[in-house]
Amino acid sequence: MNNNNPPKPVFLTKAQREQLALQRLEEQRAQQKRRIEDIRSATGAANNRSDSSSGKPTSDSSDRRDRERQRERDRESERRNREREREEEAKARERARSEKLAEREREKELDAIKEQYLGSKKPKKRVIKPSEKFRFSFDWENTEDTSRDMNSLYQNPHEAQLLFGRGFRAGMDRREQKKLAAKNEKEMREEIRKKDGVEEKPEEAAAQRLKEEAANTYDTFDMRVDKHWSDKKLEEMTERDWRIFREDFNISYKGSKIPRPMRSWSESKLTAELLKAVERVGYKKPSPIQMAAIPLGLQQRDVIGIAETGSGKTAAFVLPMLAYISRLPPMSEENEAEGPYAVVMAPTRELAQQIEDETMKFAHYLGIKVVSIVGGQSIEEQGFRIRQGCEVVIATPGRLLDCLERRYAVLNQCNYVVLDEADRMIDMGFEPQVVGVLDAMPSSNLKPENEDEELDEKRIYRTTYMFSATMPPAVERLARKYLRNPVVVTIGTAGKATDLISQHVMMVKESEKYPRLQKLLDELGDKTAIVFVNTKKNADTISKNLDKSGYKVTTLHGGRSQEQREISLEGFRAKRFNVLVATDVAGRGIDIPDVAHVINYDMPGNIEMYTHRIGRTGRAGKTGVATTFLTLHDTDVFFDLKQMLVQSGSPVPHELAKHEASKFKPGTIPDRPPRRNDTVFAH
Repeated sequence: MNNNNPPKPVFLTKAQREQLALQRLEEQRAQQKRRIEDIRSATGAANNRSDSSSGKPTSDSSDRRDRERQRERDRESERRNREREREEEAKARERARSEKLAEREREKELDAIKEQYLGSKKPKKRVIKPSEKFRFSFDWENTEDTSRDMNSLYQNPHEAQLLFGRGFRAGMDRREQKKLAAKNEKEMREEIRKKDGVEEKPEEAAAQRLKEEAANTYDTFDMRVDKHWSDKKLEEMTERDWRIFREDFNISYKGSKIPRPMRSWSESKLTAELLKAVERVGYKKPSPIQMAAIPLGLQQRDVIGIAETGSGKTAAFVLPMLAYISRLPPMSEENEAEGPYAVVMAPTRELAQQIEDETMKFAHYLGIKVVSIVGGQSIEEQGFRIRQGCEVVIATPGRLLDCLERRYAVLNQCNYVVLDEADRMIDMGFEPQVVGVLDAMPSSNLKPENEDEELDEKRIYRTTYMFSATMPPAVERLARKYLRNPVVVTIGTAGKATDLISQHVMMVKESEKYPRLQKLLDELGDKTAIVFVNTKKNADTISKNLDKSGYKVTTLHGGRSQEQREISLEGFRAKRFNVLVATDVAGRGIDIPDVAHVINYDMPGNIEMYTHRIGRTGRAGKTGVATTFLTLHDTDVFFDLKQMLVQSGSPVPHELAKHEASKFKPGTIPDRPPRRNDTVFAH
């Protein structure tokens, strides 16, 4: 049974198959060898037979043949080795070439990507001006020197003799020249008389004396050695003095028919009561914005004031406003329902209350009522206070418009408007509310459009004051619509921090901020500091951590109630707390005296806000320090911040100066090649 069955197929492994193949190969080679041996032996036998028949010896010829064969084999192996080496070299060369090509391709691809996103760097061709090409060489040899100490010609120069006052040298004091001319004339006449032996007549002596006296006095053409404007009376001031005065205080105007700035409070044309109040407050000298803006306000001119933060803007608009109100009839039962005489709008509650305090100080001797209308307090109570009659309302735009819409207040006799920190109000989105309030005022008494038309001094015109540290387009738009022929008063440069603030910027990581903050606060001693952050949450966190670390700290931000905010500010002003952690609510206009240090824990999103934040220190002529922690997340403000630091002469950190974002304004790519030149790489 088993013998009839066909054998089962055996499956060999790969190794077994390879072994079988090798065995077969060996067998074939062995067979081939045997065959060759057989052939050789056959030919050898035949040769032997022929040799034996010829009877010649064979050993020499076979040795020679073997040697030749061996030589042939050696030559063959050498040739093969040489070819192999050549092939390997060629392969190595080919490999190196392909690697180089690949590297070059990679570099090209990287350059194309850089060019696409950063723009190409084209080397600028230096243009040689014709003036440089054909420039005259000013180098000379000593032999060519013609200066007077070298050349004998110029050793004794002839001085021009100014006789009889007939000639003058330009650029020298004419009076001195006239004196010299009179002296020369006198000497010459004496020489002539001596020569002729003639005595001097009395009338000649009198005429000579008159000439000498005339030479000693100034006439209208003489170059006067002048006094400084500060040593002159007001009526002695010349146009040149006023120009020097404006330059000294960095005041510049734009507008027509501008009155002279005031040099001191006594020259200000303010009423006696107001001057008494100014003295009581302790203002010795007016600040530049007050010098420039108060005379304009007293003339009922519309003013746009652009001044550094902390420059005394509040008094610059409060004093002319009170002078204007003091000319009006006092509030009585007949007119108190018609609303206030003046309105001041400010962006934040704290600033509104600060302006209210300042106004109360200056209105001390005038008996003027001031009411502030801000959020966080009862609107009914505020409306009641307005209806009871008040001359001045100080408000935030939102709450004031609310009062007007609910008919708690009217502005039927309001002809004096002040927009303080106008740019901040627009930033905070209050433009519609500001426009709403301005439109609620009577428009019958607007000034004439024609700037040449004289204003009637007896008539009351609507006067608008606008103060701003910067002039963005939205503020210009408001000014064009509501101000008539305004005078733009600029103190210093718009949007610039005062020179009294020393600015320090540190490039840090997020994790390094808190330890750095603690170090700065430890160096404070008993001085005060404001720490600015961007979010309410961050303000609370930092405040809590500092409180745990034992610092006297308080917080100010929009998430706190009005009462809490007032308590915080009051405590900080009274120095019960020496650290205030705040958001941008405190960044504008709020005046806290003697803040020694402002720390920007978070960098604000724009440079205007940075200007206002650091403006909380270095106020009213005092110096201050501002320190900013900068991280790589703040690249949007790198360019503007670097420009500002360079302009103010503050140190620029190396990382900021070298950073790509600090070289170009955000949103602009310099020398960007056209899109059609872009190389697109697809994988």
